[in-house]
Amino acid sequence: MNLLAIIASGDRSTQGRLAAEALRQAALQQGHQLSVELDGAPPLSDADIAAAHGLLLVDAAARPALTALPSRAVSLDLALADPAAALRQAADAALNRTADAAPLFIVAITSCPTGIAHTFMAAEGLSQAAQALGHRIRVETQGSVGAQSTLSAGEIAEADLVIIAADTQVELSRFHGKRLFQSGTKPAISDGQGLLRRALAEAAPHLGATAAPEKPASERSGPYKHLMTGVSFMLPFVTAGGIMIALAFALGGIYAFDDAHKGTLAWALFQIGAKSAFALMVPILAGYIAYSIANRPGIAPGMVGGMLAASLGSGFLGGIIAGFIAGYGTDWLNRKIQLGRNLDGLKPVLILPVLGSLLVGLLMIYVIGGPVAALLGMLTEALKSLQGSSALVLGAIIGAMMAFDMGGPVNKAAYAFSTGLIASQVYTPMAAAMAAGMTPPLGIALATKLFADRFSADEREAGKAAGVLGLAFISEGAIPFAARDPLRVIPALMLGSAVAGAISMLAGVELKVPHGGVFVLPIPNAVSHLGFYLLALLAGTAITALMLRALKKPAPTAAATA
Repeated sequence: MNLLAIIASGDRSTQGRLAAEALRQAALQQGHQLSVELDGAPPLSDADIAAAHGLLLVDAAARPALTALPSRAVSLDLALADPAAALRQAADAALNRTADAAPLFIVAITSCPTGIAHTFMAAEGLSQAAQALGHRIRVETQGSVGAQSTLSAGEIAEADLVIIAADTQVELSRFHGKRLFQSGTKPAISDGQGLLRRALAEAAPHLGATAAPEKPASERSGPYKHLMTGVSFMLPFVTAGGIMIALAFALGGIYAFDDAHKGTLAWALFQIGAKSAFALMVPILAGYIAYSIANRPGIAPGMVGGMLAASLGSGFLGGIIAGFIAGYGTDWLNRKIQLGRNLDGLKPVLILPVLGSLLVGLLMIYVIGGPVAALLGMLTEALKSLQGSSALVLGAIIGAMMAFDMGGPVNKAAYAFSTGLIASQVYTPMAAAMAAGMTPPLGIALATKLFADRFSADEREAGKAAGVLGLAFISEGAIPFAARDPLRVIPALMLGSAVAGAISMLAGVELKVPHGGVFVLPIPNAVSHLGFYLLALLAGTAITALMLRALKKPAPTAAATA
């Protein structure tokens, strides 16, 4: 947020200078841009005033040109004693003025790596927030089946504000010139009104590559978001390939890929699954990591690097490294190579793909590919050889991570690790991750039935939906319960998921399909040791429910509504 501060120190010039510096430091810590005028010098520029959202007056009066700005007045002593509080007053005034302004028309896009629960929960949070604040909103969800309720060109043209609540890269070219604000899905889910207020106050015109240079990649988003973008595009290939391979083995046995079966349906299914869908996993992962960083010019170098990672044996680890090299390298080249308006059109179709592919290709072949392949080989052999207590510990760690934030960064880190290993034919972590991800909502659903006195009437009703989500491996079904009572619910969920993951790993269960919950288990050869897998799931669910009974206090209204 852009703020102004006018300080009139009178004969206390030293205190005035100290207050100005303290306010600048407070603004830096709070993420605001602050322009300060101390005793008239230097005077605030017209550009500062035009961009400002709020005004802080420190023993000063506002000039006529500033009366339209929301303002707060504090004493010099208060600004010295607590500059952070003084600055928050000005920011709060700006937020309140912006949120209480005339009704606006807002368009939004929500998206998460798997495109299931967080996508639609964020859309609901924004819709409810806009309604509460008196604004109109249209939300486009970019979920697991692609974009739904797609925004039309007319709606975008009419929009006063664009909000992107996404944990993956979203194409922004159609919003050129519109006031735009970007965040993750979590703020939209947990505090939609707060996010909307921030967006109304802080949104800035989106200037695409055709109008002005984009911010460096490091300023746009962090490595985690880039990785999750790659994972989200990779998942459909993993799912399709895993199911095709399982069906091939079901029809033709474990040697369905042999030349002796050539021409049969089983052999064809194996070609589709293993030789095509799985072969594209690492290139897609690398390509869309690079796309998230460098936009479209990064796709070709990223996929070239991913293909090299696969052919050199460095697998998903090499693909991740190649994606980041291609993305950051292409982004750097894009910013450094300036050809002028007439020749800039050559960059995305000729110069950047060639130079970016050359950069990542040479590094993968001569520097990175070999060592990463050796590292992946050691990791693969270590995971395949895990037995006894080692397997139990890894399973428990994966399980606890899956339940810690249920779709958040820790959950996605465990999930990305597990899905990446599928490309190396290591399937046990994936089985542990899916069992552990199903356990939290299933355990909550069971607890709301067995221990109804621990839950309100609304929670008991929500428990039914959580059970369905749990069966489909949508961990986010447990989020509303964890948000209401995190100190009791989250430890219960983590313990149950740790038990499920530990049993799955200890039994050596393998899962070739990275999503779908119980609905993929009947597919032949999709999961090994099905009995032990169901035991892990039941044990984790039961432990979760019992821990909720032990940790949660009786709900105040449970007895009256039961």
